[in-house]
Amino acid sequence: MTPIPKTAPLTKELRLSYIDMGDPESRDILVLLPGLSDSWRSWESVLQHLPTSLRVIAVSQRGHGDSDKPAAGYSVRDYAGDVDALLNALDITRVAVTGHSSASLVARRFALDHPQRVAGIVLEGSFIRLTGPAVEVAGRQFAALTDPVDPTFVRDFATGTIARPVDKAFMEAMIAENLKVPARVWRETFQSLLDYDDADELVVLEVPTLIIWGDRDAIIDRCATDALGHAIPSSRSVFYEGVGHTPHWEAPERFARDVAAFVADCGQRR
Repeated sequence: MTPIPKTAPLTKELRLSYIDMGDPESRDILVLLPGLSDSWRSWESVLQHLPTSLRVIAVSQRGHGDSDKPAAGYSVRDYAGDVDALLNALDITRVAVTGHSSASLVARRFALDHPQRVAGIVLEGSFIRLTGPAVEVAGRQFAALTDPVDPTFVRDFATGTIARPVDKAFMEAMIAENLKVPARVWRETFQSLLDYDDADELVVLEVPTLIIWGDRDAIIDRCATDALGHAIPSSRSVFYEGVGHTPHWEAPERFARDVAAFVADCGQRR
């Protein structure tokens, strides 16, 4: 059954769309943050495989899905601040946070700024700095985006993140969600990823960290993944064979199993 989204008012200008499912009394709480252009629906295939004993909150970040789209505030730090505000609104003290791709930086920033609120973080398709020739090409494409965003661009962007086929209806739903994102949000969020640099801070990131990477990721390579693992002393890495940049789409059952086990382990360390 598709969960029913709720709305959390964080400020007069910002309401976030999210779903809250599982055991509402659980002390093990998992926040799921989708990557650039995706909404909370990005996690639908994973949600059905997570244990009901876990409380799970999947978020459409500002500018995405049915969340409000304010005129400004699309930096990594802004997104991380929204996580803090959402937890305050929901009266939640401590969580594990999973971030995919761009949102992995948000998870890291939140953990660096609020370590007392974080039981652990899962970084999927993550990196230290977003660099390289392919990124430069993508940067020019993003900078040229105008409204309405070209559906062909959106489709190519979404399908370019996977190495395995996913359910066609699910992919069409994701493309429809991506098309809700204004061009300025694509541009400003991507530029923030280029500008963001927490490399010197990662050594003090002491929360348990799970890095998940697909070995057919066309965006983040093995060297970048290994570098991230070496930079975070508290981390361990899991590699998915035959999977691209979005393991939670391509291998949702395994992803759910790995993340649930990680959250349970973090809870045992409480």
